[in-house]
This record gives sequence, C-alpha cells and structure tokens, in this order.
Amino acid sequence: MTAPFASDDDARPGLLASEAPGDNAPALTISELSQQLKRTVEDRFGFVRVRGELSGVKRAASGHLYCSLKDETARLDAVMWRGSVQRLGFAPADGVEVIVTGKLTTYPGRSNYQIVVDRMEIAGEGALLALLDKTKARLAAEGLFDPARKRAIPYLPRVIGVVTSPTGAVIRDILHRLRDRCPSHVVIWPVLVQGSGAAGQIAAAVRGFSDLPADGPIPRPDVVIVARGGGSIEDLWAFNEEVVVRAIAAATIPVISAVGHETDTTLADFAADRRAPTPSAAAEMAVPVRAELAAALAERDARRQRAVSRQLAQARERLDQRVRRLPQPHALLAPQAQRLDDWGERLHRALAHRTALAAARLARHAGSLRPPLLEARLRRERERLNALRLRPDGLVQRLASARARVDALDRLRRSLDPEAPLLRGYVLVSDAHGALVKTRAAAAGLDELTLKFADGTLAVAALP
Repeated sequence: MTAPFASDDDARPGLLASEAPGDNAPALTISELSQQLKRTVEDRFGFVRVRGELSGVKRAASGHLYCSLKDETARLDAVMWRGSVQRLGFAPADGVEVIVTGKLTTYPGRSNYQIVVDRMEIAGEGALLALLDKTKARLAAEGLFDPARKRAIPYLPRVIGVVTSPTGAVIRDILHRLRDRCPSHVVIWPVLVQGSGAAGQIAAAVRGFSDLPADGPIPRPDVVIVARGGGSIEDLWAFNEEVVVRAIAAATIPVISAVGHETDTTLADFAADRRAPTPSAAAEMAVPVRAELAAALAERDARRQRAVSRQLAQARERLDQRVRRLPQPHALLAPQAQRLDDWGERLHRALAHRTALAAARLARHAGSLRPPLLEARLRRERERLNALRLRPDGLVQRLASARARVDALDRLRRSLDPEAPLLRGYVLVSDAHGALVKTRAAAAGLDELTLKFADGTLAVAALP
C-alpha cells in the first residue's frame, strides 16, 4: 500500500509554524546556531597562519589590540589579547604587512568570524624596512630629527650614564675605553637590548636619567650613552621603536647613540645629539684623552709663563727707557733749594727790621706808662663811672608816669567793651550763626533770634 503524495496545498507555508510528523530538523535558536558555527570553525581552523596588511589598528583601554588583516580582495577581523600584546616585538601600525598565528573563531554579537592572534611578526625584511621608512618619515615631520635640536656634548663630563645590557661585551668595551682615555664616574642602567619589552626598558632608562635630581643620592649624568652591539635589523629593532625615539628626543641630558656597527643605522641615531659608529667610539666622544689633556694643560701653562715673562721683560725695558729720559734729582731740586736760601736770608733781614721798629715804638711810649700818670687816669675814669650810676628818684618818677598811662588805657577798654551795657539792662541780638542783628528790618527776615543778657543767652522766635 503506497502513501498518498502530498498535494500542492500541503507544501504551501501556513500562517502558523508547525513540525510535520517525523521531521528531524527542528528549528534552532540563534544562540544554538551560533554555538554550532563557533565549534565548527574552531575545530576546523584551530591553528592558522595568515599573511596580510594591518588596517584599523586600535589599542583598547583594557590592553587588547583590535585590527583587521586585508589583501587585495578580502578582509579578516583580528583581536589580540593583552597578554599576547605585551610579548610583541614592535608597535603595530596601519599599512604594515605581518604574518599572524592563531585560531579562527566567530563573534555571535556581529555574526562574523575573526582570528584570535597569539603571535604577530612582520612579514619579511622588506616589510620591516617599509615600516621603518614610514615611522622615520612621520617622526621627521614632527621635528624630532631636526639638527637645530641637537645639543653639544660636555667636554669633560663628571658623570657618564650608560644604557645597555650589563652582561654584554658592549659595556666592557665602553668601560675599558673610558679607563684608557680618562677615568670617569659611570652609572649603568641595565636594560634588555632586544626582544620583547626591550624598547620599553630603554625608553624608561633614558627618561629615568633625565628625571634624576641634581643633588640626589645617585649622581645625575652630564651625558648619556645608549649602546648596543651589532646585529640584524631585527636584533636592532628596539632602537627603532617610537617610544625609544621620543624618549631620546625629550631627554634633558645630551645623548650619544652607539647602536650596532658603523654601517648600522637606527632611528635612535637620528634622535640623539651625536651618533657614534661603535660603542667604543661613543666613549671616545664622551671624554678627552687624559694624557692629551694633561699635555695641553702643560703647554698652556708654559705659554702662560712665557707670556708673563715676556710682558715683564717688556715692562722692565719700557721702565728703563723712561727712567733714562727723566732728569737727575739734584737738577730737579736745585731751583727750589736756591729759592729756599733766598727766602731764608730775606726772612732774617725782615725779622731784624721788625724788631728794630718795635723797640723804637716801645721807647716812644715808655714815658706814658709811668705809675703816677696811670693812677691819675684811673681816678678820672672812676669819677666818670660814679656819675653814670642810676638815681632812685628818677626811677620812681618814670614808674608813676607809666602806671598813669596804663590806668587810662584800662578805662578806655572798659568804655569800649560791647558787653558792658548788658550790666545796665541792655541786650545783644544775634542770628543763629552768631552775627549781630542791628535793625528791625534785619530781624523781621529771621525765624529765630538769640538774646544775650549779662547772665546768659535766650533763643526767641521772631514775629513778622
């Protein structure tokens, strides 16, 4: 017995969804379908290596890295978790061609697939050089490599800071070269010079030297050497990182870059104040040769002594010439000595003459100085003095006359006193300001008057 064929009406969609008997494909939820796709993609592509160009690189606040990988015709979203980002040996940027390793997965929130990157590397030396040129052009446009920013290296630094690996041959070469040329105080800031985390340590060391206080327990360097031995471009890549370049450009201490061999060039060389072809050459730039310095100082001291001796000899010669042109002392003093003798003789004659005149005058007046004549003159002068003495009668008469004049003036004063009539019943009329009111017309124009009696004043209102 055969089953009847379904009619066309049975194949048409109905208004309500229903499951036919025996149906083995029940409807799935979106979450169920997404989970099945996620498991399928992750099982099938659990490990893949993909080559592409970075685009839309973005570092989240959480430390995760989000970007896209693209080629000529396709695009793939990518995410790199913070732990993997910290192991990166370079700073990802748009346009860099890389090879990433990871696994494919899906993101149900946007119904797309993406790769979770565990490892990211630059795709070959060509891509590395392209990234280098791009970074160099961008930093140069900001002025970080401008020659005007370069500072002079101190001629004889007291303290030298070195940023390098403490275990490599570089630090030994630098210390050996400094010891041979001019022993100096060296402060070493140990860092990684390649690999993951090297760029951050180098930048932190350069900034750390600049942040040291001038009077702190660790002496602040006068010059800093950033050094590393030779290697491939990949080995030297930490010195091409932007964070290192910016730290060197912003350093407050002159920086000498000594990275690699003479043919190696990094962006740190362009940002530094001086570039040394080798670490040993950097030590030579930092300090002079002590023996040459001592010889130069000795030569300058000898030149100074010769110059002083020559100046003394020239001054002595000029002095001798001027002394020979000076006249002899006795020739300079002869006129004055002659003049002194002349004046001495004239003084002797003048004193003798004055003495003779005084003796003659004394002889003329000696007769008038006899005692009887002096006593008679004394009596006459005493009589004149007695005649000039004051008599009491005259003084009494003068006092009586003066007293009469004073009494007359007092009587006149009392008669002229404006307030004297007040004692006889008269009053003085004044306005509010104390001015005297002398007429009735003047009083009629005032609202208030003041009457002054012999025993006081009284304010009254004026009637019209």
